[in-house]
Amino acid sequence: MTTLDAAAAALRNEAPIDEAAIFRHRRQRLLDLQMAADVAASVSFDPVNIRYATNTRNMQVWTMHNFCRYAFLATSGECVMFEVGSAQHLAAHNPLVDEVRPGWSADYLVAAERGPEMARNWARELAALVHLHGGGNRRLAVDRLDVALAAALQSEGLELVDAKGIFERARSIKSMEEIRALKRSLATCDEAVMLLREWVAPGMRECDALAFLIAESIKRGGEYPETRLMTSGPRTNPWFQETGDRRLENGDLLAFDTDLIGPMGFYNDISRTWIVGDAKPNDIQKRLYAESRAQLEHNVSMLRPGVALLEYAERAYRLEEQYLKNRYADVGHGCGLGVEYPFLWYPEDAEFGAYDGMFEENMVVCIESYVGAEGGDQGVKLEQPAWITAEGPLLLSDVPLEDVFN
Repeated sequence: MTTLDAAAAALRNEAPIDEAAIFRHRRQRLLDLQMAADVAASVSFDPVNIRYATNTRNMQVWTMHNFCRYAFLATSGECVMFEVGSAQHLAAHNPLVDEVRPGWSADYLVAAERGPEMARNWARELAALVHLHGGGNRRLAVDRLDVALAAALQSEGLELVDAKGIFERARSIKSMEEIRALKRSLATCDEAVMLLREWVAPGMRECDALAFLIAESIKRGGEYPETRLMTSGPRTNPWFQETGDRRLENGDLLAFDTDLIGPMGFYNDISRTWIVGDAKPNDIQKRLYAESRAQLEHNVSMLRPGVALLEYAERAYRLEEQYLKNRYADVGHGCGLGVEYPFLWYPEDAEFGAYDGMFEENMVVCIESYVGAEGGDQGVKLEQPAWITAEGPLLLSDVPLEDVFN
């Protein structure tokens, strides 16, 4: 049995997921990286980072734009969860959380003109925790900050460090148990997609199809969608038009990106494109699909530990010139509790932030493809999540690509 065969067998293991082992791995990843960054502690506001660090959740979407809950994780290991005042019970018996306190908010919505005062109260409490657990280290890593909060922390004599790199690097490498859990979560998305494949028909609206997909995900333990990217016919080109009320017609392309947060908070991220109804694809649709599939399969095949990110982007599939203008936002990206490090830029977009690094074993990467001619009236969207094993990529989704376009 090859290493790749052994990896595939591990994914098929139906034993219960050891969630405690996942949380231990995540916590140690964070503490190791915080120590390497020489910070006394981290403070996370991003609900995805909070979930990674503490396995707590509370109104995930709402708290993405309302700074009302945050987690303090000392590099020495102590964790304090600051929760919405009336929701402290949510983390009361969490073994990853040593203490739960009510959180301060300096948001104008909550405190109006008293915002600066609340910011000072917030900063004093965090500075006291840094003093208690930091061993004299005054460096504090924070993933997000309002202006008033940053000023208040600095007034307490703390040196601020950006925590985003710490969290992104931590999240990028999964344990075997976490990969099994991600696969288990993605399977619920796969089931919802295959049910949609059977159900979708001419006459229904795009929003009906999206609602069906989301509902089937939630029935299986899913949580919420991050986007609304399901379009049909002429609304498939250019990409990133949001789902509307257009009615599907026989012979339309229906293209979508699931972007579903599934069980255990994992990002269930695949894209497929189908023909609606019983029509056969025309020659243009076949060419679009063939180009997208070729791009997808080529780029997946190159995933290996030790490959440099910029080298990978340079060697990635080259789209035909007529499709280049409408290319997708990225060649691919890491995947775990959301879109994660690394982010793979097209060489044509390198000026906007392309960076080097290296693929590592036990990363999970979603490879993206969108193919639609500039000025065209339809396009194809495909995406595959792949686990980078020691021997190469292993696809995690069981939803097949379409043979009808061959």
